[in-house]
Amino acid sequence: MDDIDIDRRKALTAGLLGAGALAVAVGATTRTASAQPAAASTWQQIAERKQLRIGVAPSEPWFSKDQRSGEWSGIGWGVGVAMAKELGITPVAVETSWGNAVAGLQANQFDLMFVLDATPQRAMALDFPVQPMFYYALGLLVRDGLEVKLWDDINKPGLTVGTTLGSSGDTAMTALLTQGKVERFPTNDETTAAFQAGRVDAISFFHPALVIQQAKVKKGKVVLPQPFRPTTTSVGVRREADKTWRDWVGLTIDYYYITRRTQKIYEDHLATRGIDPKTAPAIMRELWDKA
Repeated sequence: MDDIDIDRRKALTAGLLGAGALAVAVGATTRTASAQPAAASTWQQIAERKQLRIGVAPSEPWFSKDQRSGEWSGIGWGVGVAMAKELGITPVAVETSWGNAVAGLQANQFDLMFVLDATPQRAMALDFPVQPMFYYALGLLVRDGLEVKLWDDINKPGLTVGTTLGSSGDTAMTALLTQGKVERFPTNDETTAAFQAGRVDAISFFHPALVIQQAKVKKGKVVLPQPFRPTTTSVGVRREADKTWRDWVGLTIDYYYITRRTQKIYEDHLATRGIDPKTAPAIMRELWDKA
């Protein structure tokens, strides 16, 4: 990674990042909000509420809830907590699903949704920063004894692939499996449970989720079939005339990416699950090149 490029971006972002950033930056727009409270932007609402409402869809490693304590963890949650700290406000989890994420943002149920891929369909309803959150690749966790090297190897009559309803994996598998069968489940955990029970031959998520699920079930093999299918993920926000919130989110995820903060949040989460981060593909494309 180019140290000069990192220093340049740090300089650009330093003025906005800090505990007092939101209170200072929103001052000018608050006067407009007082005149037209019904049209308050997300940026203004967050300042007034002093909370960052984060849409969370249970699906590790993006969002994981401890059933005993009720506390959340995961990459998406970790980045959200970091953002809330920058703004000097409180992070609040609002449970949703991937299938309902777009509608939830449009209805102003939460302020942003992490790890929401910026597809053309979603972009007709939501706004997304131009900066990517991180990079990952679509893959499979296949049952023992099933050899898969190419995507075509899973696209055969009699083979079933499980995926999470409304996810990018759902979209990809629906287009890809013209001969095989796609079985859809509400959450990643339910998809994995079907794999563990032998109801499907493979499950398809992006590689960080596959690493987590394979560690849970302790069976099958994670493969990234050819042709390799890398992509970026993003953060969905409500579409509105005032782009302050969207632009701040984009600037911040870019800062976290290039300073490797997002990568560290990912690695720390893997470690809590007993997974050596060195054994898992990174979520920075620069580290793929060095692998």
